[in-house]
Amino acid sequence: METKHFYDLLIKVQSVARIGLTFSRDPYALENYQKLLDLTTEFLNDFQNVDLSPNGYFERNIYPTPNVSVRTVCFNENGEVLLVKEASDGGYSLPGGWCEIDESPTEAARGECLEEAGADVEIIRLVGVINRSPFKSPTSVREYALIFEGKVKGELKAHDYEIIDASFFPLDDLPPFSKKVTKEENMRMIMAAKNKKVIFD
Repeated sequence: METKHFYDLLIKVQSVARIGLTFSRDPYALENYQKLLDLTTEFLNDFQNVDLSPNGYFERNIYPTPNVSVRTVCFNENGEVLLVKEASDGGYSLPGGWCEIDESPTEAARGECLEEAGADVEIIRLVGVINRSPFKSPTSVREYALIFEGKVKGELKAHDYEIIDASFFPLDDLPPFSKKVTKEENMRMIMAAKNKKVIFD
């Protein structure tokens, strides 16, 4: 394996471990994620002779910046919009989530559509960049969202464990939105895509 590929693999595994430690509630899984984190940190320390803890690669206290997420607006031939139903509160939202460390913005958007809605999506354009922080708890991580317009190719398939449904809805009969992303935010993104506008904060 080439040096760069090995380094990228270590960073990816460490990213997965940190995500698992953040969101998993299973004690066995948490133990394994911690082992992965410890192993990759050890390898990376040897690999690049840099101490990753504290003040290392994943620490944000050197120069804090917002986290980056993606959301994708997809319409079908009837002008209906694709929404996914969140298992956490039963509300709907546009498919999306955090960008992972080894993904481009487009890759992240396509990946979230595939994971959440089982949808193979072609990204058509960038709709905008918005600041989600005003709509979140003051203690939440600051967040910028990249909004894309996409086109679904084929049928919707199985979705991940965080999502319990994925369907197209007419704009005049939308279901209740999830608390994770407010109705105001969702409608701003949907209407910008529909009207071929660009939005930014």
